[in-house]
Amino acid sequence: MSEKGGQIVVIDDDEEVLLSAEMLLEEHFGKVHTMTHPQGLKELIQREDPDVILLDMNFSRGKNTGEEGLEWMEYIGQWRPYISVVPITAYGDTELVVQTMKKGAFDFVVKPWKNAKLLATALSARRYSESLRQNEKLESTRRTLQAETNGAFDDFIGSSPAIGHLKEMAAKVAPTEANILIRGENGTGKELLARHIHQLSHRRGQVFLPVDLGAISESLFESELFGHVKGAFTDAKTDKAGRFELASGGTVFLDEIGNLPDPLQAKLLTVLQNRQISRVGSARMLPVDFRLIAATNSPIDQMISTGAFRLDLYYRVNTFEIRVPPLRERKADIPEMAGYFLDKLGKKYGKPGIKLTQRARGELMKHSWPGNIRELKNVLERAVILSDKPQLDPSLLSRAPKALKEEDDLNLEKNERKLILQALDRTRGNISRAARELGINRNALYRRLKKHGLQ
Repeated sequence: MSEKGGQIVVIDDDEEVLLSAEMLLEEHFGKVHTMTHPQGLKELIQREDPDVILLDMNFSRGKNTGEEGLEWMEYIGQWRPYISVVPITAYGDTELVVQTMKKGAFDFVVKPWKNAKLLATALSARRYSESLRQNEKLESTRRTLQAETNGAFDDFIGSSPAIGHLKEMAAKVAPTEANILIRGENGTGKELLARHIHQLSHRRGQVFLPVDLGAISESLFESELFGHVKGAFTDAKTDKAGRFELASGGTVFLDEIGNLPDPLQAKLLTVLQNRQISRVGSARMLPVDFRLIAATNSPIDQMISTGAFRLDLYYRVNTFEIRVPPLRERKADIPEMAGYFLDKLGKKYGKPGIKLTQRARGELMKHSWPGNIRELKNVLERAVILSDKPQLDPSLLSRAPKALKEEDDLNLEKNERKLILQALDRTRGNISRAARELGINRNALYRRLKKHGLQ
């Protein structure tokens, strides 16, 4: 670690003490802040997020008990537990030293101090603060990944010419740092392709962090992507790292990037240009290093022409574009995919070795699969649950109906699942258009897709 770096705050009511400390520490810290009273400390912490605070224990005239300093130590510990606090005490304040250590002081410095002792303590405190920050980031990453993932992801499978071409393009672009835009209908496996690319890249040992922009409420977009500091808004009870910060070193997968509001499109463009982010409520810039893979099933060309999506951002995220074909365009993969899913589902439900009959396989090949791979998996899972035999009969393959005859009423409450699948079929899997057909918004449709196992 370079000896110069980080930030330190020195608080003492004696300006000569502040000057002396500043001259000693400025050679070893990136920034040295001095204050004669901690009254402005909260604002400074939110703005600069320092690593170490050297804190005198008495500030008001006539007070020498150290109670003021202890109160400020408690405040700092609640707001920024990773900041190392080093109390500055007068010689002989043994009882006060004990109290500061109970409040979580890293160490203490006795006035008048020896420069070597002060410097050694300050640098050790900085290293300790950095380790606490790293631990916080790792724990935050662990919690986020645990919430985002639900077991191992399905392999990216298939051997049709279409899927062979897709794998070939993935293999060529994966070793590069190019930003990738994956386009395709809902349920075609865009995230699986993104994971496949990540596993082929030099970042494969780092985090792959998916972010479904279609499932995040607009009010939380900024906090989820960029993080926030404690107190930035009403529910910000603790510091939280954003997705870009958590994925630093790895890959961020932004699904449904067409949902990104215009102000955040501009902010994302700046992040991609400068590779720095600032948490909501903080002006401190944090360096980030991630590979971006984005995906959309929206008509993004049309969105650009209407001004709904920024052209400059499109060029940034679309260094390389890959289109994932819908299942109806690669039906040759259905038997292999069905066999793969049945093997997993058979183990999951205690029915190992379960297979499709020839007639059942033929029925799968006839269907247009408007819900793509997700629909296929859902159909097979339902069939495995219902089956009492080692082979699946066609009668168990309850699929989406073909166009409902004489049916123009898209009242979701009457026939919700059928109508959702019909709307997806009509719009070739376009979520936005399907939602408009059904008279609901995108988020409402996503919730219903999840409810019916179609997502």
